[in-house]
Amino acid sequence: MEWMPSSNLGWLNGWIPLALLALTDTCVFLLFPKKVVKRLFDRSGWSKRQVTFTMIGKLLALGCLVILFFTPLKIPSILFPLGMLVVLLGLFGMLIALFNFKNTPQDEPVSHGLYKISRHPQIVMSSLVILGACIAIGSWSALLLLFLARLFSHFSILAEEEICLKHYGEAYRDYMQQVPRYFLFF
Repeated sequence: MEWMPSSNLGWLNGWIPLALLALTDTCVFLLFPKKVVKRLFDRSGWSKRQVTFTMIGKLLALGCLVILFFTPLKIPSILFPLGMLVVLLGLFGMLIALFNFKNTPQDEPVSHGLYKISRHPQIVMSSLVILGACIAIGSWSALLLLFLARLFSHFSILAEEEICLKHYGEAYRDYMQQVPRYFLFF
């Protein structure tokens, strides 16, 4: 791992895991009914503070993505297969979480499948994909930006939970008491 590995525009860069995530999401969203996709991206009811922190997180994530895009994969290193294993785990988990979301009636909180062990498995799984990409390029700076981006995205997660509490009431409150926010902790 290096703080800032050499960068250049090439075919075997960290953009490949990102493209796999984008392709996975695009294919799934094309298969899902429009009302499910709309529900996935609904941000109505967020406060200005929540939107601001979310935007800061997105800018930090963009910095991480730029590093990934321009940094070659460490193919001859152990970092490459380790990173790609994390990427594949994240992609597989993302697919499961998205289908768990899709198969839940709109008037119920999502609480089956991966949602039995995390209230936000889609965030965790997309973070795993990007984490794997950061490992595969061997960049500490990309990892730092990912960590900071996810720290700020925590505020969007809190906003989602507030909205779910308003929408689903006691059913969601019970769910929050039974299931941690991020898998094994919090």
